[in-house]
Amino acid sequence: MDVPYDLTSYVRVLKLASTPSWEEFSQIAKIAGAGIMLVGLLGFVIFAVMTFVPGSKPV
Repeated sequence: MDVPYDLTSYVRVLKLASTPSWEEFSQIAKIAGAGIMLVGLLGFVIFAVMTFVPGSKPV
């Protein structure tokens, strides 16, 4: 493990990184929000189907 080499790598990445513009941040937030909503909807659909399946354990 070469600590000085690792630190220089981290510094190089931080120098290349930049703050996203408001438009870029907004687009990423919308896509992430849509993904979260999709996963939640899928979980709800599975829960609703399992509620009506005979022999499934009631919640």
